[in-house]
Amino acid sequence: MERLILDGQALTLAEIEAVSLAGCEVAVAPAALRRVVESRGLIEGILAAGETVYGVNTGFGKLSDVRIPPDRLAQLQLNLVRSHAGGVGQPLSEAESRAMVLLRANVLAKGFSGCRPALVEGLVALLNAGVHPVIPEKGSVGASGDLAPLAHLALVIIGEGEAIYKGERMAGGEALRRAGLEPIALAAKEGLALLNGTQAMTAVGGLATARARRVAKLADVAGAMSLEALMGTPAAFDERIHKARPHRGQIATAAHLIELLAGSEIREAHRERDSRVQDAYCLRCMPQVHGAARDVLDHVAGVLEIEAGSATDNPLVFPGSPAGTLTGGAVVSGGNFHGAPLAYAFDYAAIALTDLAGITERRIDRLLNPDINEGLPAFLSPDPGLSSGFMIAQIVAAALINECQVLSHPASTGNIPTDGGKEDHVSMGMTGALKLRQIVDNAERITAIELMCAAQALEFRRPLKSSPEIESAHAKVRSVVRRLGEDRVLSTDIDALAGAVRAGAFDAWVA
Repeated sequence: MERLILDGQALTLAEIEAVSLAGCEVAVAPAALRRVVESRGLIEGILAAGETVYGVNTGFGKLSDVRIPPDRLAQLQLNLVRSHAGGVGQPLSEAESRAMVLLRANVLAKGFSGCRPALVEGLVALLNAGVHPVIPEKGSVGASGDLAPLAHLALVIIGEGEAIYKGERMAGGEALRRAGLEPIALAAKEGLALLNGTQAMTAVGGLATARARRVAKLADVAGAMSLEALMGTPAAFDERIHKARPHRGQIATAAHLIELLAGSEIREAHRERDSRVQDAYCLRCMPQVHGAARDVLDHVAGVLEIEAGSATDNPLVFPGSPAGTLTGGAVVSGGNFHGAPLAYAFDYAAIALTDLAGITERRIDRLLNPDINEGLPAFLSPDPGLSSGFMIAQIVAAALINECQVLSHPASTGNIPTDGGKEDHVSMGMTGALKLRQIVDNAERITAIELMCAAQALEFRRPLKSSPEIESAHAKVRSVVRRLGEDRVLSTDIDALAGAVRAGAFDAWVA
């Protein structure tokens, strides 16, 4: 994708990744800019008539009953941005920062926010110039949206805060100057238009979900490699079994496994003498578990894509509405900033991915444990006893699984009222997004450990070869980490292979 045109539409995770990770250029559709102009016209009319409207000429939250005089409206917006920039912790990654800017620009392009076109175009200019706001990852309760993270984004638009430009962290105003951009002086309603919304949790959770979906499909590859190394049977992947229980992910996973295993010499060599009727669950039930995780992540991706094209600020500005609905224009307060749909989805994804990582770890143990690993050497060591082989790798996987189990406790059930009780039920969606991101990090490492162990185990079955697909995946593993002979430090190997997973090195097997 060379260019993404924003019209306030739903954005796919692939489109968000294209802008966030690959630097795809962004532009705003002319029709969207016309809607923005119409929306702004209604705000200007309200100001001219001296009407009182929340977010336009009042205080915010608990202070919404305070009327602000016309000569102080610009200061009101500036104060809002500065006062809400209280985020703490490590900054979001550049990709996550870019995703936030993209998503906020797309929301404003819907034409329901009452801002000027210059604000939408200013956000797009940040993306295209590579100016990335420094946004602390903690401080949002997910209603009224991601206030603190979005305030840090807004600071850069007005020439304050901090940004990363060409790899260097600097003052936001200096980053704009070096990129040839001008700061924007906020007009009435525009600070609130930048701050109210779910774009931080959508950005973090969206990028994490895209990675999680790759892991879920790569689990098939790692699992198929383990099945071959353990002399297992693909009988449980028979299409007839899965059509009898037609969950979409289960059927897709079983078909993927059959495709991966087609043409295996190893299978043919032990087919006749194999006395086992069925394998352990971690091998036999891959379609059911991997497939269920796929279905969960597909659902979560759908929620995210709807959210990416939704108006999530407050109040919403409806200029001349179509006949039969609102007429004459209106500014209506509501609660689209509440992150509940995302918060529930992230908790759901966290549970599914934790369980997927759990079944992966069980296969790792089965490859290494000499009591159950079908005649492979203990811990896949060429010299067990003198060398420990991959013993520590399974221990590391167990530690990561335990962390995932703790992190999969739901965030969305943890309401804490804020803003003097005005915001008395919040989503904690950003907490859910951050937890999900960490679970994905762990799942990538656990999957890397299985790939590393399964590749070694396959080599103990030589001269027999697996299927062409598995042998090709094995070669990719070996292009990143070499065979384990004498004991060596494994952390470097695990991180290198997890990095390759994250970078898409195995995407050819998961498409």
